[in-house]
Amino acid sequence: MRIIAGQWRGRPLLAPAGDATRPTADRTREALFSMLLSRLGSFEGLKVADICAGTGALGLEALSRGAAHCTFVERDRAAIEALRANIAKLGDAAITGSEVRPIAAESFAGGPFDLVLIDPPYGTGLGQKLLPKIALAPGGWASIETAKQEEVAVPGFTVEAERVHGKARITLLRSVA
Repeated sequence: MRIIAGQWRGRPLLAPAGDATRPTADRTREALFSMLLSRLGSFEGLKVADICAGTGALGLEALSRGAAHCTFVERDRAAIEALRANIAKLGDAAITGSEVRPIAAESFAGGPFDLVLIDPPYGTGLGQKLLPKIALAPGGWASIETAKQEEVAVPGFTVEAERVHGKARITLLRSVA
């Protein structure tokens, strides 16, 4: 697992041992960020939230591509250790642009964020429950990763795009407000 593009392109990321954390595969992450780039134009200066962050691969990818700040939300102790190690390995720019919130995703409410990345355990419907609690900035985007057979529908949001990559489905959403 590595950073795909940006200032830290090719840098490896640590993942905790075991099955408790399921990092987004490089190809799936590459597809997600390609979808986002075609809609956003740039990640420069964005305020990002990486919910159910695990190793932080999604948020760190956004920071590598120019996002100004990323709030990482994760409760698993081993994943938090890997996340903090990944941030530290990338240096001062990553440390300055990061905030790690070691709490359950269900407890997090915040924003406004320009981009919200939610990668919960598959089959839980957690992304759909969390997104309405998180404030999106005007023109903001959200991504929810699920198992490929899961459908995503969030009241107050419209599905703008969906793609299946291997076992994963990526759903991009925007607020209807």
